[in-house]
Amino acid sequence: MNKITGLMLFIFAFSSCNENAKKKHTVLKEEVIKTLEVVVPETKMIWIEGGNFQMGAHIKGFYGREYPAHQVDIDGFWMDNHEVSNAQYKTFVEATKYVTVAEKIVDWEQLKKELPPNTPKPHDSLLRPGSLVFRASNQPVSLKNLNNWWYWTIGANWKHPQGPNSSIVDKMNHPVVHIAYEDALAYSTWAGKRLPTEAEWEFAAKGGLLNKKYTWGNEEPKNRGDLANIYHGSFPYSNTALDNYTGTAPVMAFIPNGYELYDMAGNVWEWTSDLFDENYYKDVVGTICKNPVGAKKSYNPRDSYATERVTKGGSYLCHVSYCYNYRPSSREGSSVDTGMSHLGFRCVKNK
Repeated sequence: MNKITGLMLFIFAFSSCNENAKKKHTVLKEEVIKTLEVVVPETKMIWIEGGNFQMGAHIKGFYGREYPAHQVDIDGFWMDNHEVSNAQYKTFVEATKYVTVAEKIVDWEQLKKELPPNTPKPHDSLLRPGSLVFRASNQPVSLKNLNNWWYWTIGANWKHPQGPNSSIVDKMNHPVVHIAYEDALAYSTWAGKRLPTEAEWEFAAKGGLLNKKYTWGNEEPKNRGDLANIYHGSFPYSNTALDNYTGTAPVMAFIPNGYELYDMAGNVWEWTSDLFDENYYKDVVGTICKNPVGAKKSYNPRDSYATERVTKGGSYLCHVSYCYNYRPSSREGSSVDTGMSHLGFRCVKNK
């Protein structure tokens, strides 16, 4: 989703057109999550040898913010071979007692600083802990209105990805979702790792295929279900599940790229450490950028993007007609306090 200024913006749209809906959800008491007989793959870290590559798109294509391509130098690094799973995040939470952003009451005093002046405070019921959940429409809808498929859901979080009545007891091998930037950062620090930079992520996603459109080559995925977990059919109302999934899939369920990295296209969006600037490529064209370790690129991001970080890879909701983001060069900016039902992460570490 492009340039979300904060998940609470959807609350206002939600409350103005759906007053009755806010009474539908009741937060249940915390349940003990038990791991069922689900095989959770062991995480392996893959060494990615550094080098020079063309980052971004060679043609304007679907999104102009990926154009023009430019040269970037990358140092070698280790990367998780799959997205962080529910089982792994559960281990982290049990060890640290960490509470994610989606599980906290929304701080109105902090939120209103990001909204237009004199924005009225919403009802307290809408400031209860929650997150954004995708719900398919039952018919074709305008693709210009995100509220046709995204719903602020009280009680939705990493343990309850579809709302308070849902669970992950049978999804321990699925990627953890509803993860805000600070939630991903907290886990990576605890694990002795870090989040990848945008350039590191893109270089790794290519898997050595530096001049190909996708992580697997140039073949279009619309008629194959083994390449990536993406949206097949007509978005957002008819998913044919050609890839066998209408939501998240277990990690490592699809073919890996040339570096033996899984789900570098589709399944869930992944956080990177870089600040987002839609015009970044225009700013750096003609230069060779040294991508540093950490949270900044080799340029000064505009203040208006200071609360957004780059997310990469697309998700199970990406479709060529709307969200053509299952390409290594694709990039979106997500508000750092945003957690959604298709947003997760993986980690890297230095040599």
